[in-house]
Amino acid sequence: MTLSDTTTPTGAVHDRRTVRALLGALDASLDPDRRERLARDTAAVAADPAALDTRFPSAGRVYGRLPLPDRALPDRAGWAVEDAVRAALLLAVAPDRTATETAARYAQGDAAERRGVLLSLPYLPLGGAAASLTDDALRSNDTRLVIAALGPYARAHLDQHRWRHAVLKCLFTEIPLSVVAGLHERKDVELARMAQAFADERRAAGRPVPADLVLLVPDRGRDR
Repeated sequence: MTLSDTTTPTGAVHDRRTVRALLGALDASLDPDRRERLARDTAAVAADPAALDTRFPSAGRVYGRLPLPDRALPDRAGWAVEDAVRAALLLAVAPDRTATETAARYAQGDAAERRGVLLSLPYLPLGGAAASLTDDALRSNDTRLVIAALGPYARAHLDQHRWRHAVLKCLFTEIPLSVVAGLHERKDVELARMAQAFADERRAAGRPVPADLVLLVPDRGRDR
């Protein structure tokens, strides 16, 4: 292993080894014809980001929507082949254009394209420049986007206030807290207070309390 295997690309959350693991899992999932096509597509994007205009939306149709088979990736939960293809396409963009092109793919995309963008964020040299995309997804009523937004990028770049409210939204929408990257490292007394207030309101209304509440309020989280 070389030093470059474990260093982190400037502004990215994940190191190069993790990026290579994602691309390796994608490569293993494609047949030879699709591998060759992806090589051509990423080369076209590297030469001119405008090539994303057709290639990014068509990733599911061209490469498939099956689950990505690799189980070694730190944030691979729910990844599909089309998500990994979209990440590979964004990784091919020159670093000085990555933030602009990533924002454009999100703004112009349908739900599947936006999900691909959100899952790609920790792999890209973005720093905090894409936090507004995470914020937008967390305002969505589409639970697929909320889940995709709560990965390692949110763990690294959402401030504590916004992050707490994102976790609380999971309780409201019955999204398992297991999808929240960094939950045990970032949960704090204020989040526990907010979660307990939510539980008290639910009990007062005669409604069940999510079982996951115990992860935030271990003393009183269990429904009684």
